[in-house]
Amino acid sequence: MLRKFILFSYLISASVALVQAQQYDVLIKNGRVIDGAGNPWYHADVAIKNGKVASIGTIPPTEAKTVLDARNQIVAPGFIDIHAHVETSIEEGPTAANFVHNGVTSLITGNCGSSKTNLKNFQDSLRAMGISLNIGSLVGHNSVRLKVMKAAFREPTAKEQAAMEALVEQAMKDGAVGLSTGLIYTPGSFAKTSEIVNLAKVVAHYGGVYTSHIRSEAQEVTKAIEEAIQIGREARLPVQISHFKIASRPLWGFSNKTIGLVEAARHEGIDVTIDQYPYTASSTTLLSSVPNWALADGDSMMLVRFRDPATRARIIKDMLETFKKNGRDNLEYAVIAYNPADTTQNGKSIRQINLKAGRKDNIETESDLVLTLLEKVTPQRVQMVYHTMSEEDVESIMRYRNTMIASDAGVARYMSGVPHPRAYGTNARVLGRYVREKQIISLEEAIRRMTSLPAQRFRLTDRGLLKPGYAADIVIFDEKTVADQATYEKPHAYSTGFSYVLVNGETVIENGKHTGKRPGQVLVGSGYQVKMAAKK
Repeated sequence: MLRKFILFSYLISASVALVQAQQYDVLIKNGRVIDGAGNPWYHADVAIKNGKVASIGTIPPTEAKTVLDARNQIVAPGFIDIHAHVETSIEEGPTAANFVHNGVTSLITGNCGSSKTNLKNFQDSLRAMGISLNIGSLVGHNSVRLKVMKAAFREPTAKEQAAMEALVEQAMKDGAVGLSTGLIYTPGSFAKTSEIVNLAKVVAHYGGVYTSHIRSEAQEVTKAIEEAIQIGREARLPVQISHFKIASRPLWGFSNKTIGLVEAARHEGIDVTIDQYPYTASSTTLLSSVPNWALADGDSMMLVRFRDPATRARIIKDMLETFKKNGRDNLEYAVIAYNPADTTQNGKSIRQINLKAGRKDNIETESDLVLTLLEKVTPQRVQMVYHTMSEEDVESIMRYRNTMIASDAGVARYMSGVPHPRAYGTNARVLGRYVREKQIISLEEAIRRMTSLPAQRFRLTDRGLLKPGYAADIVIFDEKTVADQATYEKPHAYSTGFSYVLVNGETVIENGKHTGKRPGQVLVGSGYQVKMAAKK
């Protein structure tokens, strides 16, 4: 009996010792670590405790409760997508499957001037429902202007300007990471530079960033970039130019000049950086084909203009001039991603739809068809994919060291419509096509563009690097097989090659499958810290 008691006591003591030895929650063994700073990879184990990276080195497997084998794989910080549009789609899809299957663990929403204006309510809803990745938000100029001025095609009064500034200030205090503009969209397109500068000065006071979908990415792209730089110069804050591109056929190859403008600004001391998605097609609404003046004062007035023969003819005339400047003699390049009024048109070009309707095969009748399609969906919108860019410019922009990778996507509704494949494939496409196959940039550099560079831009001080004390947002992938599977024809396909994705130390992707966990956090800007300090 005594021997049995001694043996039992020994087993109990050994079990307690083993539990005490397991000081880590998760241990990633045998991987090749890329730290996110651009340094060469190295062999190491990564230990996680309480949602943070606890240690990097050689660590015995007995010291962790869970061990993940990353043999022959890359272990890197989770990707940070700084240009997303999830404010209207995250509630329907809080697991954000298209993002996390692509290695994204954090994103910034509220881009292109469109955001929630009551940021606190948005953040509270995110926390209440739980999300699978981390989300920060900008405050959108278009949304703020609509709230104060509706769709008025004029300058704000002093009172209206003050009201907009107050909304922006409140958003910054509630945790916005900066101000976004969408200057090709109404009502942002109605704003003069001075209006935006004054709003940006409010953002600068709270340590925020100015991001912009600039006024033109085609014929007037040079002036548009110069305006973004001017806003940064006058408001004294960092500038992020969104989805940097050349979207006009006559200007293909011009990206070396536009990158030169960014570099010149940086030499002047203005903190300007850019982002891109790795595709030759863009995606926005069909309304972007219509001159801005025709959209003034809201949907009802837009329809009045569309239905007045003389005004309709003027609208089409302006559209044709723009198409001609951009080297277009038909609208084959314009493909419907989602038409709520007729889903049979999804995936078809405006030219194809025009021909099927038995109309004349010319750009004049195609332009008229655009207005007819828009008449049927107001106030809903027709989402489009526009094939407007060259591969040469995509590669040139990617080579620029201050270019980040961003999807410009929302939470995808699986198998709904024919959306741009960037919603599913952005990061994997860079790693597979542009790193492994075309060798445009190195693997370590690609990881830097997806991790520490965006974290630095938006002052996410505990993310973007694999470093003790940092949040355990981690991706594990096979560099030899990682690839995007989404195409323009069949966009609803998750990327492959990602074995594990961890968010705040919890496994969200395990052996390529979503676990359903929602460990994501709300990311806040430095203005939120000012607010908290004021309460003390």
